[in-house]
Amino acid sequence: MSGALKGLLSNYSTISKTLVDKTREREKALRLADYTCYSRFFLHPTPTDKVILFFHGFTAVPQQFVPIGEAFFQAGYNVLIPRLPGHGLAGNWDKKNPPPLPQNRVTYQEFGLEWLDRARFFGEKIVVGGLSGGSTLAAWLTLECPDKIDSGLIFAPYLSNTNKLVDLVVRLFNFYFEWKTPPGAVNYGYEGFYMPALRLFLDMGDEVLARAKSIPAAPMLIVSSECDRAVGRREPQKLFKVAVKLQPKCRYINFEKALNIPHNMMTKEEGNESQDLVISLALDYVANC
Repeated sequence: MSGALKGLLSNYSTISKTLVDKTREREKALRLADYTCYSRFFLHPTPTDKVILFFHGFTAVPQQFVPIGEAFFQAGYNVLIPRLPGHGLAGNWDKKNPPPLPQNRVTYQEFGLEWLDRARFFGEKIVVGGLSGGSTLAAWLTLECPDKIDSGLIFAPYLSNTNKLVDLVVRLFNFYFEWKTPPGAVNYGYEGFYMPALRLFLDMGDEVLARAKSIPAAPMLIVSSECDRAVGRREPQKLFKVAVKLQPKCRYINFEKALNIPHNMMTKEEGNESQDLVISLALDYVANC
């Protein structure tokens, strides 16, 4: 092994250890709710051809992306799953004391850009992905930094709700909302939120749809489901239709009702028995994009 290669590997080892250690240190100081809330890293001893940067869903936690993260790691990729700002904190959260989630989209956008910059040390090419609000952030990054991103995995992006009346309520009213978790399913993260914390993702979604009409994005796999009760299919389809005109490598998949794939489609624990189907489609797209 040449001296230059040894130096490169040593530098990589130092950078990866520092990132993990400092992230753990900061998160321990924050008093997170439990182990599921900590940022997760699946790292090989050396940089990989592609590194995958995943953003978990709104009010959720990094554990949501562990199954797909492990699958990408086993396929030979480095994987980063950072905890989104304001998420996973321990506390007695309710309508009188809502969780301290950001109410400004710039907070998430700056966070995404910071982790995009960190990801470049772990792979030659960067893939960004996410679910729901995290997916909206990933889509925003494919338009903000298309030259830095190899591809995007856009799972059930929160660009609108299933009902336009609900969109109007989200945009106009400030109140506390509690999730309704299906029987037998796990709810990773907060059980509720103050509406302005969600509203910013609608605003970011508007920006994504508008910019996609005139700016070539990085290639995206955009995924929706007919059984998604949280977000509509209309906007993901619209995003694909405008994005593919300027970026022919974009793809769109809509899961039919028979598959019964819910909005939280990343894990079996959250209610998706077809978790492996979602993972295999993502692996295939990244490998062949």
